[in-house]
Amino acid sequence: MYGLLLTIHIVVSVLLIIAVLLQSGKGADIGAVFGGAGSQALFGSAGPADFLNKATRVLVVVFMLTSLTLGYFTFERPTQSIMDSQTTTAPAVPGETAPQPGGEAGAAPAAPSIPAAPQGQTPAEPSPAQ
Repeated sequence: MYGLLLTIHIVVSVLLIIAVLLQSGKGADIGAVFGGAGSQALFGSAGPADFLNKATRVLVVVFMLTSLTLGYFTFERPTQSIMDSQTTTAPAVPGETAPQPGGEAGAAPAAPSIPAAPQGQTPAEPSPAQ
């Protein structure tokens, strides 16, 4: 569904760009005086203005609907409230570390009590603290 909608959105985007670029500007009526009115035979007596205006309006509506629908599909809803999460706050002064639970601010983390054993050996028992 998402891929089809994205494809329609891209095709409508390209067609909308083409429709806008094909439209004549405000001062294009002077071109008809010098023989530029030959394009009216292709689109009828009203010329391309009415057809391109209607096509542009339809393409704009389709573009907006696909944009809103794609935005709705890609919106990630939170799984939990931010009020439920318990995170530590960022340090106020650059260079300081954030306070850790159970320790002082800026203190280094405690080293593990049992060192890692090389492969093939069992770890030694920790000696009692003196």
